[in-house]
Amino acid sequence: MSEAARSLLQRWGASFRKGTDFDSWGQLVEAIDEYQILARHLQKEAQSQHNNSEFTEDQKKTIAKIATCLELRSAALQSTQSQDEFKLEDLKKLEPILKNILTYNKEFPFDVQPVPLRKILAPGEEEHLEFEEDDEEGGAGAGSPDSFPARVPGTLLPRLPSEPGMTLLTINIEKIGLKDAGQCIDPYITVSVKDLNGIDLTPVQDTPVALRKEDTYVHFNVDIEIQKHIEKLAKGAAIFFEFKHYKPKKRFTSTKCFAFMEMDEIKPGAIVIELYKKPTDFKRKKLQLLTKKPLYLHLHQTLHKE
Repeated sequence: MSEAARSLLQRWGASFRKGTDFDSWGQLVEAIDEYQILARHLQKEAQSQHNNSEFTEDQKKTIAKIATCLELRSAALQSTQSQDEFKLEDLKKLEPILKNILTYNKEFPFDVQPVPLRKILAPGEEEHLEFEEDDEEGGAGAGSPDSFPARVPGTLLPRLPSEPGMTLLTINIEKIGLKDAGQCIDPYITVSVKDLNGIDLTPVQDTPVALRKEDTYVHFNVDIEIQKHIEKLAKGAAIFFEFKHYKPKKRFTSTKCFAFMEMDEIKPGAIVIELYKKPTDFKRKKLQLLTKKPLYLHLHQTLHKE
């Protein structure tokens, strides 16, 4: 085993154990976060080109299936349904497989498929890619749902426990207005809370894929629970909403546009916020409106205070 492969397996094993420990202790937010981070690392390795990988194609398929199981466990922790869950005991069966991936040659214990091959981009990586935003899909997304890739579950987190005198914020993402809404494939929104330097203040959350596309709107109707009490957020913080969709020709998920809310905009009720061109500017220094047309992100805020 090469030193690089040994190092990777050690890191993955430590992350896997950390996630299952959080899970066993009932620290669900932390477990979900750890599972999602590890799943992304495994997916990235599974999608790497052969010459740049420490693993064979068969090993990468097994790695990708483990990533799928991590996402299934993460989804189960967020679900209110008790049936058909992927249990912690099931997930723990995969630790020795991951640890011994170089010698594992048995049938995978669960009937799951790897997440469809999609390039996973680190924050800011999209800036260096060439793109043709307006016509790349050629209208393909407006066809039947059968042409869409398999959907990946969202990574929504539950509401934090209440604290006396502290305020929690629930944001319902109602819909987003886009001129080519019907052509967006598997659209979802990534929600993050950043300080003035663009540093995460809470775990990043992804919505599930949108409910429907209608005229110039993509409808979500999904609640996001902000993972920190409002009073504890740093001065100058902002809540970002990145609209993402899948590009079949380039085989990766891309950010199409983004929007953000600053702290003085947090108040109960409906709000519409402007859309900006990518790449996402978390420092809010070089903002360019996406369009002059009256198209916005539509939100509804609910404040919870004891």
